Amino acid sequence: MGQVTTLDGRTALVTGAGRGLGRGIGVALARAGAKVVLVSRTAAEIDAAASEIRDAGGSAVAVTCDVLDLADFEAVLDGVGVVDVLVNNAGTNDPMPFGEVMPTVYDKIFDLNVRATYFVTQAVVSRMIAAGRGGSVITVSSQMGQVGAANRSVYCAAKHAVEGMTKALAVELGPRGIRVNTVAPGYVETPLTAPYFADEEFRADTMRRIPLGRLGLVADVAAAVVYLADPAATFVTGTSLVIDGGYTAQ
Repeated sequence: MGQVTTLDGRTALVTGAGRGLGRGIGVALARAGAKVVLVSRTAAEIDAAASEIRDAGGSAVAVTCDVLDLADFEAVLDGVGVVDVLVNNAGTNDPMPFGEVMPTVYDKIFDLNVRATYFVTQAVVSRMIAAGRGGSVITVSSQMGQVGAANRSVYCAAKHAVEGMTKALAVELGPRGIRVNTVAPGYVETPLTAPYFADEEFRADTMRRIPLGRLGLVADVAAAVVYLADPAATFVTGTSLVIDGGYTAQ
């Protein structure tokens, strides 16, 4: 599966794992030696991702589950056993001017980005504590959890909430040996963001704002997640690893 096997013997669960960042993260964790549990609402996507990992010599199982259904997710955990690494990747966005945001849009974004992240983490961490061997929780946040942007008031609010949640949990769970961090990607070309970059004006403006002069790659984010899951990051908790090519440095 690859040369680096620092996560041998550990189980990593990735939500929203069917495509884009989630799939890339799952593949990278498997290459690092983890048994990967891929969770998504779309069975065909995670089945394909799990097959890709197994074909390359890794260990992966695909579990169809909507993380908004907490009872369903608890049942998934009952079948999986102890999770050593949780990656909260499931999320959504719906950019629009502040004055046009309806409660349904607000609820959709907060339900998946914040509520589901909170209670999925709670369910996994309770089992980590019971097992008594620590763990690592990594949530895929965003550069928009660090700054603000027009037409993204709800998304920014949700990702800032995730960043605050992460700091609080790091303080509370540190004595249990559980590390809690985020990765905060900037603009990465994925199926979710592809429609935005199809707009040449938006793409050009975005590139102008990134000092490194390119869009992020899924592999850039996946590598950061593997680091935070790895024993090499054993003294890293309560922080956000920003992967944005320098966008938020300005």
